[in-house]
Amino acid sequence: MKKWTVAKLNKDRAVAISTRHELPMLIAMLLDIRGITDDEAINDFLYNDSVLTDPFDAKDMDKAVERIKQAIEEYEKICVYGDFDADGVTSTALLYSYLEAVGANVMFYIPAREGEGYGMNIDAVNLLCENDVKLIITVDNGIAAVEEIAYAKSLGIDTVVTDHHVPNSLLPDAVAIVDMHREDCESSFKELSGVGVALKLVLAIEGEYSDPEQILENYSDLACLGTVGDIVPLVGDNRVIVKNGLRHIGNSDRCGINALVEESGLSNRKITTGNISFTLVPRINAGGRLGLSKKTVSMLLTDEEEVAYDIAQELCEDNTHRQSIEKDILDDIDERIKRNPSIVQNRVIVVCGENWHQGVIGIVASRLKEVYGKPSIVISIDDDGCRASGRSVKGFSLCDAVFACSDLLTQFGGHPMAVGFGILKENIDGFTKAINDYASEVEMPVPELELDCKLNPAQLSVALVDQLSLLEPYGAGNPTPLFGLYNMELVDIHEVGGGKHLKLSLCRGESVITAMRFSTTRESFPYSKGDIVDCAVTLDKNIYNNIESLSVVVRDIRFTDIDEEALLSSKEDFEAFCRGEAITKEQSLELLPSREEFAIVYRFLRAESGFSHSVETLHYRLKSKAVSYGKLRVILESMSELSLIEIYEGMYDTIIKLCEVQGKVNLDDSLIISKLKEVSENA
Repeated sequence: MKKWTVAKLNKDRAVAISTRHELPMLIAMLLDIRGITDDEAINDFLYNDSVLTDPFDAKDMDKAVERIKQAIEEYEKICVYGDFDADGVTSTALLYSYLEAVGANVMFYIPAREGEGYGMNIDAVNLLCENDVKLIITVDNGIAAVEEIAYAKSLGIDTVVTDHHVPNSLLPDAVAIVDMHREDCESSFKELSGVGVALKLVLAIEGEYSDPEQILENYSDLACLGTVGDIVPLVGDNRVIVKNGLRHIGNSDRCGINALVEESGLSNRKITTGNISFTLVPRINAGGRLGLSKKTVSMLLTDEEEVAYDIAQELCEDNTHRQSIEKDILDDIDERIKRNPSIVQNRVIVVCGENWHQGVIGIVASRLKEVYGKPSIVISIDDDGCRASGRSVKGFSLCDAVFACSDLLTQFGGHPMAVGFGILKENIDGFTKAINDYASEVEMPVPELELDCKLNPAQLSVALVDQLSLLEPYGAGNPTPLFGLYNMELVDIHEVGGGKHLKLSLCRGESVITAMRFSTTRESFPYSKGDIVDCAVTLDKNIYNNIESLSVVVRDIRFTDIDEEALLSSKEDFEAFCRGEAITKEQSLELLPSREEFAIVYRFLRAESGFSHSVETLHYRLKSKAVSYGKLRVILESMSELSLIEIYEGMYDTIIKLCEVQGKVNLDDSLIISKLKEVSENA
């Protein structure tokens, strides 16, 4: 359940933008909502295709260039030391291919996710020493490798760090550290991905006589894949990189990219940030998750089509395998939640399991975060130690929370929205408590679904979609516009795609629209014909037989007259009580149901022969203002304790079954009712 909000808009300012720049009013409104309001920023956002900020704005860039040029001139062995995700793989391929092109003696190294883990390690440094490497250039890592870089130095190996992760308090003793998040770095644009930093390094090495447009033409395809894959804001330099990359990926001279596009089913389709995010990047990441990162770099570098297609096919197969592993872990977690709902009642969700694949737990954490709207951490326990990956929600810095528990960890790193760390098995319970204690001291954000604006369904058209294309490419920092269609009557529901998707007919007044709700079955869809709903939609267009038509996709849906604020507040009170936190007498009384309220719920469930949708939907269907959401939760828990019902509530579905009841049931026998009464009497 998310709180729906509509972005703040300064209408007068939007009118002025529309007038000054001769833009459609909707585009001017969206620019204002995104904070792009002064003329220079508007022109840069809409029309800048090639101008990047000065690479020498970055601290230590001059030192990095000097040492790398020395290595090139003296033909010293250089190792580009990368990472196993899409950002790290493309960073490695980009810098390696450039250095090879300028005649450097260069190799690359990608650590194995399992066995070596993220970043530099001592065994890898020893191997590079045996290979006579004299200079290591890290890409998308290195900022936390204090011990490893010191060890390399003791062996006579210099290191240049290029990274984009937030540094710890101690920086490594490297020849140069190029990281825009250094406190002493005055770079005007700090939101580059690892591959973006690598691209800026190439521009810097080329020097004052470099041709940025030529560099972008040569390398923006790789830089685009990594930039989109790392979910950095698509503004400033990142927007320029991705604009160029989108043009070149569909017409790349790299047979590896061409092979990946074709094997992924994107041939003859417009390449967008969407299909990069959801189709290409997962396949590149699958290589890292399942041990093929080195092959992925080779695919991006090879000139042999047969080699490229073999690896691309292998990556697609691995992605399918990764999806299967991910589903198995999620199914395991789903069953755990059904048995123990307290797992998801914490402010920060922490789950752990034996031998969960370390390459997949980050995706699983992201799924948990999306379902529950809470920061989520997934820990894999195995004989070699425990590895964890976490994903956060807007407004809660997960790296700050994890760093605050660093005394319980063996290693850690990340940024506000994503973290990774190591931990001993015996410290997991202590960590779970510590990070939730930390979260109890800060204001936790309410999960939100932010709409750009509301639209009248009569306004929807292909022409409107054409206007929106001015704002592309979309991504983090410039999301695909999300519009609200309010007070829509659900007229009809049709299954399509073999029952995997739904086609909805919606109307308001004279306007009737057709919209798609993907990955939703009729059985799991909690709405019925005649319901009045609000829909959060994105707009696109379909082209079939050269005929353009409007495509409306429902991203979220809710009952129109639901009181979200009251529901979310009541939910938080219930969860606080379940966590054993102190609540006021008023809060406890708000959660404590009367016998009549208990009876209202039980009669409804008997009339329906149980229920098979979310508790939020059940709360709405009851149509009883007296039974708050938190009170309904207490009633269901009490009914379960008293064996009146069986309730199975997991990540994706809720099933309430009625039990055979023999004789009368005494509500005072319910533990949760007794505890609430005790709180209300003693508060």
